[in-house]
Order: sequence, then C-alpha cells, then structure tokens
Amino acid sequence: MRWWLGVMALAVAGPGMAQDVDCDVAGTQMELTYCAEQDWIAADADLNEAYKAARGLMRDIDAGLPEAERGAEGYLREAQTAWITLRDAGCAAEGFMYHGGSIEPMVIYACRARMTEVRAAELTEMASTN
Repeated sequence: MRWWLGVMALAVAGPGMAQDVDCDVAGTQMELTYCAEQDWIAADADLNEAYKAARGLMRDIDAGLPEAERGAEGYLREAQTAWITLRDAGCAAEGFMYHGGSIEPMVIYACRARMTEVRAAELTEMASTN
C-alpha cells in the first residue's frame, strides 16, 4: 500500500513536475518513478491504437461470417481483458520484491510499460494480417 502513497504523491506533483523532469537525466527516485509512469502512459496509448486496429479486423472477419459463426471480436475482447489481468498481477508481483520501498512503484510502471509494448506489437501484427 505504501507504493500507492508514492503514486499519489506523483499525481499531486505530476503536472508541475512534467515541466521540470528530463527523463534522460532523471536522478531522484521520484523523477525515475515519474519517468517510468510516462513510459507506461505512452505504451498504453500505443496499445489502445493497436487494439482498435485489431478489433476492426476482427469485426471485418465477423461481418464476413454467418451470424452463428461469429466470435472473433468477442474472443479478442476476452483475450485482452485476461491479458490486462495477467499484466497487472504479474507487475504487482514483480514490484512486490521491493514491497514498501520507494522503488516499488517505478518497478511496477516499468514492468507495465515493457509488457504493454510487447502486447501492442502483437496486436499491431495481428491487425496487419489479412
């Protein structure tokens, strides 16, 4: 729960901090955590675009099938929901190695960014197939 306090502190400091933090030379734990969060936010935006594209493909596949055979979009949605649960639990476990420490939120954000980048690439590849 302490990591959540760090996240809340960043949320309060975040808007002002964004102008002052150069993530290429971040040095304090608060700056490093902020930068890891920014990486995750960027990766999540890419993921949302990739998911939208893959979902469009799945809709097109469904549209070409008889109604009784459709399900591509539903399976993608189910897979994405399960993947989010997996990512969040896996990253919480990774962060738990530093439970209570100031590094814990940064580890979680970095893990989420890493896993999200991989998933976005998978969805982008899926969307480009066809």
